[in-house]
Amino acid sequence: MLNKQQKILVAMSGGVDSAVAAALLKQQGFDVTGVFMINWHEKNELIPIGTCAWEQDQADVRRVAEILGIKIYTWDFSVAYQKYIFSYFLQAYEQGLTPNPDTLCNKYIKFGLFLEQAKQLGFDKIATGHYAKIIKKNDYKLITAKDKNKDQTYFLYELGQKELAQVMFPLADLKKEKVRRLARNLNLPVCYKKDSYGICYIGEKKMKDFLAPFIKENPGEIVDENNHLLGQHTGLFNYTLGQRQGIGVGGGRGPFFVLKKDQLNNRLIVTNNTHHPDFYTCHIKLKQVNWIIGFQPTLPLRCWGRFRHLQSLFPLTIEENKNANLVVKFKQPQKAVASGQVLVFYQPLNLWRRNYQVMGGGIIA
Repeated sequence: MLNKQQKILVAMSGGVDSAVAAALLKQQGFDVTGVFMINWHEKNELIPIGTCAWEQDQADVRRVAEILGIKIYTWDFSVAYQKYIFSYFLQAYEQGLTPNPDTLCNKYIKFGLFLEQAKQLGFDKIATGHYAKIIKKNDYKLITAKDKNKDQTYFLYELGQKELAQVMFPLADLKKEKVRRLARNLNLPVCYKKDSYGICYIGEKKMKDFLAPFIKENPGEIVDENNHLLGQHTGLFNYTLGQRQGIGVGGGRGPFFVLKKDQLNNRLIVTNNTHHPDFYTCHIKLKQVNWIIGFQPTLPLRCWGRFRHLQSLFPLTIEENKNANLVVKFKQPQKAVASGQVLVFYQPLNLWRRNYQVMGGGIIA
């Protein structure tokens, strides 16, 4: 039984989810304090004015806190964000990879520095507005949320037993419609605020436009799978496998899709054949694997996985490899699997596969 006088520090982003998370904890009798985190500044001379609108989010957090009657602090983690997330993000794109900054944000910021600072200040736990669930049966388990359309466990695969023991997810058993209804009933000013789907802490922008000030363009040839020249690209970092929009070639033979990125020759290879065999793969290598349970289970391990947020889970087998990487074999070929993406593993909690436990995940090599 939780002590209802526990001090809980809630990460509040200015959105409806974290606002309702704080409200629910307050209603349950916890001693609640909120924190708005600044992780991205417009001070960098390379960043166009208006890139980040965190000031409005901060104002929304303050308005919510006033209604709830809780204290609000503002913490600036922008230096750490630049060091641990943004530098990796740019480096990965320059190498033609497809990184996921949200998983790194959670690892280093929300459940890293934020949690550490909360504990130093005497808070018992932290809480966020993530749609995910934690249960304790011998150890701590990260479970998919009730709202499968909002489940965010994919972004939390880097957590471990230490973090799960000190985290609360108040929205675990709620659907989004109910969260908004609760916000309306509480007269929270963010009840109708649109959900954010942009780059972690940076906002909703086209990736090409966002990367332009940071990565120098490196034009090259666009060719089809038969090496026929079709046009010029502006830099391989601007494209992802399977991409259709924004390639800039047609000629009556399209639409074209990105099939490969030839880093060695700086060529973008495209095709108008959506069933091209090179789109599909049956196995991948995985690096930098994190097991939430704290140790690597006996391999081979049959489980389920996804390499995109909210992608339908598919069966796979994880096997050991001679080097540090693991080999993952898919039961059915998967389309447009890109290096740098995150593959997360899940195990069903029951025969009906209504809920899944997150085992861990890693980066596709």
